[in-house]
Order: sequence, then C-alpha cells, then structure tokens
Amino acid sequence: MDEFSVRESKLLFDGKVVRLYLDRVLMPDGRESWWETVRHWGAVGVVPLDENNIIYFVKQYRHAPGKDVLEIPAGKLSPQEDPKLCAERELEEEVGLKAKEMRFLCSFYTSPGFSDEVVYLYLARGLHPGKVNPDQDEFLEIKPIKMEKAVEMIGAGEIEDSKTIIGILLAFLFVKGSWPLG
Repeated sequence: MDEFSVRESKLLFDGKVVRLYLDRVLMPDGRESWWETVRHWGAVGVVPLDENNIIYFVKQYRHAPGKDVLEIPAGKLSPQEDPKLCAERELEEEVGLKAKEMRFLCSFYTSPGFSDEVVYLYLARGLHPGKVNPDQDEFLEIKPIKMEKAVEMIGAGEIEDSKTIIGILLAFLFVKGSWPLG
C-alpha cells in the first residue's frame, strides 16, 4: 500500500461559503486517522494594474481577523464557473473597471493542511471604466496605490492577505520583465 484512501466521509457543516467534512483516512502504513477537511468552490483574485503602475485595491472589513484588510479585488467561484469570467465580474463589481487583457498568473491552495480551496490569480491590463456593483454584504473602499509602494507595504506588514501579496509580487515580476512564463 502506498497511498492514502478515504474510508468514510461525514458532512458536519454545509454553509454558504464552505462545507466541513470529517474523513476517516487509511494511511500508507495501514493505520487510520480522522482528518477535518474544509471544501470550498475556489476563488479568484485580480491585480488591476493601469498604465501608470497603479494597482486598484479594496479595503474592507473581514470578520475572521476582525479588522479592515487591504486586498486586490476577489470573489468566490460558483460551481463549475470559469475563473477568468469570475475575475472579470469581480473586477467590475468591486472597483468599477473592465480590462482589455486578463492574464492568468498562477493558482495556489490557500491552506492545503485542511482545505481544498484554490485561488486563481489574474493580472488585468488595459483598464477602462465599468460599473461598481458590490455584493449586498460588501462595504468597499477603493484604494489606488503605486505598485512600488504596494511592494513596500508588504515588507512593512501593511498588506497581510496572501492572495494580495502573491498577486502584487507576480505583477511586479511581470512588469519588471522577470516573469518566467512569457
């Protein structure tokens, strides 16, 4: 035996954003363990970067950390939703912008120790006006910040959101010509 296999899975909670399962897992050495797993449809994040190297962020209250957080525009995927289409929608809804180019940067697991959530990151270029239309529970403040200043804010601990940190740094590499993916 050289793999893990789920022997039993119990749904403990089925919420609006996540589902929590308790899984009985058979490990490669024959022992069993109970693991908690958070299932999530996934999300997108968008780095809206204009021709002057300004990134458009949103500042919003986040209940889990109990404070306002500075983030790139982002949102949850619906089941089977195309991440690029979700990114285009969230960009317009949250900061009132559309993009001529939506470049895929990367995808990553937010916390693979207990969750299957994947975030898809995009770089939005060729920005032009759209219409702001946040969700009913979103109270957003749009914050345009120079990309170089945003990089400094990461080092100063002023930007703490993982998707935002990754997005800023990948956008910075892209603009500086160091992006390895063409």
